[in-house]
Amino acid sequence: MPIVYLVIPCYNEEKVLPETVKRLSAKLSAMARAGLAGKGSRMLFVDDGSRDRTWELISRFSEEDARVCGIRLAHNRGHQNALLAGLMTARRYADCAVSLDADLQDDVEVLDEFVRKFLEGCDVVYGVRRKRATDTFFKRATAQAYYRLLAALGVDVVYNHADYRLMSRRALDALGEYREVNLFLRGLVPLIGYRSACVYYDRHERFAGESKYPLKKMLALAVDGVTSFSTRPLELIFRLGALVSLAGLVGTIWSLVSHLRGAAAAWAPAVWSLWLLGGLLMLCLGVTGVYLGKIYAETKARPR
Repeated sequence: MPIVYLVIPCYNEEKVLPETVKRLSAKLSAMARAGLAGKGSRMLFVDDGSRDRTWELISRFSEEDARVCGIRLAHNRGHQNALLAGLMTARRYADCAVSLDADLQDDVEVLDEFVRKFLEGCDVVYGVRRKRATDTFFKRATAQAYYRLLAALGVDVVYNHADYRLMSRRALDALGEYREVNLFLRGLVPLIGYRSACVYYDRHERFAGESKYPLKKMLALAVDGVTSFSTRPLELIFRLGALVSLAGLVGTIWSLVSHLRGAAAAWAPAVWSLWLLGGLLMLCLGVTGVYLGKIYAETKARPR
């Protein structure tokens, strides 16, 4: 039976943690009886610098149940960094690791299907939401628009997938080769390229507490997703500069010819010259951006 680690980042989760441990403990026991989780399987909670009793509860549950273990980060480093810390620790002991949130919104009943896909030979199994019925209209609309934007910019992400996924030890080792600091794991994992599958589930309401992803953090993650995986915005500046320069050049020539014929106002050549100058400036910035994009890609030192 495979050794399965459940990796759960936590930040101020004292209200939901007792229920989370209770449900995940019951699920691990059921998976063990079904031959889907070996004796060394664990729940690995990563305390991301919580200010409440989260670490105290993790420590207490660890004393009561050997399957509960924890990592405590010295400072709040954000969800993605906490998750990565847990995954990189789990790969030393587990055959596969499943990342999920502590708020019980991810359906733990599909964990069996995750592991079955792993046993069939998949190195990565994505948990994908069937629908977004529990989201507000604003969150649903912005999420869908964001996924479309990422696709338009050439970023390879799984639609309606967040961070509920299983990764084999081999996939975790490959993930460990990516050394970048600005993390967007749902964009990094597809770059690994191993065999993958999707498991569909319905996302629940948060069991207790409040969301740790307010609008400010969601926007920061969205920006990381675009800027960490696409240099296309720089290319768009280059193309726009070339287009404006061309329009300014054509307009300048046209206005000069018309002025010499007496068919255009005296100020027209000056206006079109400004267009030409602005376009050339944008074009120069675009060229600089293309080179910066190449330097940016090199500094990430991603595996070839």
